[in-house]
Amino acid sequence: MALLSLADAHLAFGHVPLLDGAAISLEAGERLALIGRNGTGKSSLLKILAGLEKPDDGRMSLQQGLTRVYVPQEPQFEPGASVFDAVAEGVAEARALRERYETHAEGDDLDAVQTRIEALDGWTWEQRVTEALERLRLDADARVEALSGGTKKRVALARALVARPQLLLLDEPTNHLDVEAIEWLQELLVAWRGALIVVSHDRAFIDAVATRIVELDRGILRSYPGRFSTYEATKARELEDEALANARADKLLAQEEVWVRKGVEARRTRSVGRIGRLEGLRRARAERRDALGRVRLELDAGLPPGKIVAELTDVSMGFGGGTQLVDRFTATLLRGDKVGLIGPNGCGKTTLLKLILGELQPTSGRVRQGTRLTVAYFDQMRAGLDLDATLADTISPGSEWIEFGQPPKVTRKHVMSYLTDFLFSPERANSPVRTLSGGERNRLLLARLFALSANVLVLDEPTNDLDIDTLELLEELLQAYDGTVFLVSHDRRFLDNVVTSTIAWEGDPAYGGRPGLWREYEGGYEDWKRQRGRARAIAAAAAPVASAAPAPAPAPAAPRSKLSFKEQRELDGLPGRIEALEAEQKALQERLASNDLYTREPQAVPALQARHEAIEAELMQALERWEALAAR
Repeated sequence: MALLSLADAHLAFGHVPLLDGAAISLEAGERLALIGRNGTGKSSLLKILAGLEKPDDGRMSLQQGLTRVYVPQEPQFEPGASVFDAVAEGVAEARALRERYETHAEGDDLDAVQTRIEALDGWTWEQRVTEALERLRLDADARVEALSGGTKKRVALARALVARPQLLLLDEPTNHLDVEAIEWLQELLVAWRGALIVVSHDRAFIDAVATRIVELDRGILRSYPGRFSTYEATKARELEDEALANARADKLLAQEEVWVRKGVEARRTRSVGRIGRLEGLRRARAERRDALGRVRLELDAGLPPGKIVAELTDVSMGFGGGTQLVDRFTATLLRGDKVGLIGPNGCGKTTLLKLILGELQPTSGRVRQGTRLTVAYFDQMRAGLDLDATLADTISPGSEWIEFGQPPKVTRKHVMSYLTDFLFSPERANSPVRTLSGGERNRLLLARLFALSANVLVLDEPTNDLDIDTLELLEELLQAYDGTVFLVSHDRRFLDNVVTSTIAWEGDPAYGGRPGLWREYEGGYEDWKRQRGRARAIAAAAAPVASAAPAPAPAPAAPRSKLSFKEQRELDGLPGRIEALEAEQKALQERLASNDLYTREPQAVPALQARHEAIEAELMQALERWEALAAR
């Protein structure tokens, strides 16, 4: 039996249906990623599945005794609570029962209380909390309100994990976390034995964690087994098929409309059936919810700056108390560079950016700025966003027009049309900013940024709350942008797709780093990770040997041997085996992507998913074996 299932669910705000007959089923051990455009109702659906809200209509069934824990985007804690007390809220029932048992409250049935404590494993709740704090690297005595957003998210996760739920529901868990923390969370969730439903737009995170992807699209839930790349390919085919079907239906409707306008002939008795079909086509066209629009982005790179944007020579920056954020950093940044900055929260990324752009003077070293630099900051716009201003005034205060380009080639666009390019309807142009969701506010900030004429863009976490479609379009825009980009982001896929070089913090003393150490690498996040791994391996190999005993002589390399008759037959058969496995995997993917499977044969889902994962393992083994045999 499924842990949880929702069938024929309906939910609407105003005239917009967020859920329109949606259905979903979750099996034990599944890790499900819920994706979709901003404002489609993902968070509302997650709250329904968590039991915090109810749909307008529909049926939800739960496995008896199912325990669920929900972690929202912005977790809330009791004022003045310590980290230990905040995490201990996850075992509140066990804690209260043990206090009752130990104080022997009058009228209590101690046998019943003891039985419930044992069921909750409540005798050792302090040990569970302490283990969670150590695992998540949290200070038990710290006050929660003094923590950063990323650390607060860790506290909320610890509170959820100590409860040991069978189902964990996470809403945007990677927001406010740095790259190291995101990778740590990935490992934690992959090892998680319970079921998981996570709302996220982080494609690398989804790839690492999810075993199935469910998309909320125009009120309907569609299921896609496997990784995000598999979902992308399947989704592209579905959209092409849908566009063709809609085009055929529209063409038939147009033909029938021409026929019915011919007059008397259309009203003869023998034509009643045809008129009925026409009315059905009209209803179907009216009810069809077309695919959501796509953001149309344009960016004005302004006047070109000089060839050099900034040249830093042995730059250091320290503050009071001996804090060294930048130590002897040297780099030359050129026009058109797309530079990513990577490092944990608080390591000095903002300080380094201000040094590059001349907003801070170094304590030692030299910084030379280029000429004709016009800089636009994404983060400063976020801080200065007026929640009571209208969308139109936010984009173009005091004017109905936005101008792009430089004289004599200046183009103008009306602010209503410009907002439509960013998926804001004309009806919402005069609405206050406070009515927008988090993702919509970020989209509005991008619209405001792109209305400026700038040849240097500084983007501090621009991807927070943006849906995957908008992320991909923003990637394309920045790739084609002629100016210089400085990008601070924890979205690894976004960094890989945009930046041409990476400046990374490497001040971790555990790996031979020193405070304020920054290094520049070619390429994006994965390129930096590979280069850093090689550097650490070389450093480890060069480290002095702790023992004075001489190292044993290396064993001679085994001579390459010819393949035996049996191995040669195995090698010849491997291509066919790999092809057969891939064909079986494709057939399973198509079956698991069918909505009918989850409503008609839910009991078959675990076996099919297990076989799908087993095929992936068999494919890897076959490919590795093929490579090993071919090398001989």
